[in-house]
Amino acid sequence: MTEKKQHIIDAEGKSLGRLACEIAEILRGKHRPDFAPNKTGGDSVLLKNADKVKITGNKLETKIYHHYTGYIGELKSVPMGKMIEKKGIEEVIKKTVWGMLPINKLRAQMIKELKIEKSK
Repeated sequence: MTEKKQHIIDAEGKSLGRLACEIAEILRGKHRPDFAPNKTGGDSVLLKNADKVKITGNKLETKIYHHYTGYIGELKSVPMGKMIEKKGIEEVIKKTVWGMLPINKLRAQMIKELKIEKSK
């Protein structure tokens, strides 16, 4: 088993989806020669300049995030623009990467290896 490394990725000028795909691949460990789908062998990722990520098209208005509160009729829907205003671009990036990771018990462990920083 090789040692874990920390990858530093600059988000400036990169598209949100392509950036999230690159991060998910590193977190999962698919770039490593000892990859196993049942292990968290991925590296950690430090994302810099998160607020300079490029969001293409009309996603700020048309991309909608849903969550269910648990009560009857309480499906909440928030557009991407409002999500960025309320919680910041970090939450949008984290949700995008979260959706690209496999749906299993290791997903929560993998997302903990992602650290996001805004530009100074």
